[in-house]
Amino acid sequence: MSSSFSQRLAAEGVGTAFLLATVVGSGIMAEALAGGNVAIALLGNTIPTGAILVVLITMLGPISGAHFNPAVTLVFALRREIDVKASLGYVAVQIIGGLLGVLTAHLMFGLDMMQFSQKIRSGGSQWFAEGVATFGLVMTILLTLKARQHAVAMAVGLYITAAYWFTASTSFANPAVTIARGFSDTFAGIRPVDVASFIAAQLVAAVIALWFCNWLLSRKD
Repeated sequence: MSSSFSQRLAAEGVGTAFLLATVVGSGIMAEALAGGNVAIALLGNTIPTGAILVVLITMLGPISGAHFNPAVTLVFALRREIDVKASLGYVAVQIIGGLLGVLTAHLMFGLDMMQFSQKIRSGGSQWFAEGVATFGLVMTILLTLKARQHAVAMAVGLYITAAYWFTASTSFANPAVTIARGFSDTFAGIRPVDVASFIAAQLVAAVIALWFCNWLLSRKD
């Protein structure tokens, strides 16, 4: 039996909230325990993020598709696998869920709930890195769906774990994540003024990745 629209929205909202609570919460914990070693702090932020993606996609994928990401929802809308109304609903609850996840992390660690990040993430290399990160994420999802559908959760978790380290931006690759992290002045934050450029790079790269995957998988007689 297929899930109702409200169930799908709830899965997207709760999933995105847990994703952000993990991204921000593990960043706070990692920075507190790393003793000033940024590499160790980043590692402590990376592993939980990759791990929670595997868990969330595995358990919520059958309900909503486990997008947790407006760029991914855009791709599936362009593939006509989700209609406009559902797409808009998904994006709305993803953004709301992301913000709630950040607030949850702040509350768990006894921080001010409302914050604005001061962490500078700007410049051509950062924007290009976000494009690369998002292109790779969309390619991972679409090609793994074609090759081995049940491996998507593990593939996405492993990709994001790797992309934290090979991209200059540490691979946000998600507009909802980017918006939410603008409201956390912690290890995982991004200045609100830098958010729009990241999102633009993410969305453009997602569309390019869709085109590339369509071409790559096309059959020629």
